[in-house]
Amino acid sequence: MSKFAEPMSRLIDELKKLPGVGTKSAQRLAFHILRSSDEDAEALAVAVRDVKANLRLCSVCNNITDVDPCTYCTSATRNQRLVCVVEEPTNIAAIEKTKHFNGVYHVLHGSISPLHGIGPEQLRIANLISRVDSGNVDEVIIATNPTVEGEATATYLSQQLKRPGMKVTRIAMGIPVGSDIEYTDEITMLKAMEGRREL
Repeated sequence: MSKFAEPMSRLIDELKKLPGVGTKSAQRLAFHILRSSDEDAEALAVAVRDVKANLRLCSVCNNITDVDPCTYCTSATRNQRLVCVVEEPTNIAAIEKTKHFNGVYHVLHGSISPLHGIGPEQLRIANLISRVDSGNVDEVIIATNPTVEGEATATYLSQQLKRPGMKVTRIAMGIPVGSDIEYTDEITMLKAMEGRREL
């Protein structure tokens, strides 16, 4: 393997930490950054710093936001009594693309996966239960991924959220098993939301 100057090697090592970026991709990205103008390189560095400095989790739904509570949680046009639970913030975009869901969200930041040492305690479930216990929620739609981990999470949540007068539903399985909600097209996502069932 070629030996690069220390700053280049360090940049390549840092880029390799990104998901889906191997050694070759990291090298291509590093050389692209090296060839870019000083202004472009500085803009990238500032954007990375700004993301770390200015973004945080919404205190209500755990979505990534620059204002707290987030715009979904403070929207007067959204049904605050209808909560859709997703695994990751990126899943929200797939649901929003349907333009048919007007409720709010709750982001777990993962799914139950005993093989990876992730139990309910590692997920953001406590404030979801608090939201439900406040009496301000009529229905919780569980929109976890149709994977083994997503199903385990859905089952756990359905048991934890059952309350008199509270409806707990699961999105329909129009989404292919083993895939991520993030990559679902609008029609499939719409059908999955329409075909949700009570757990």
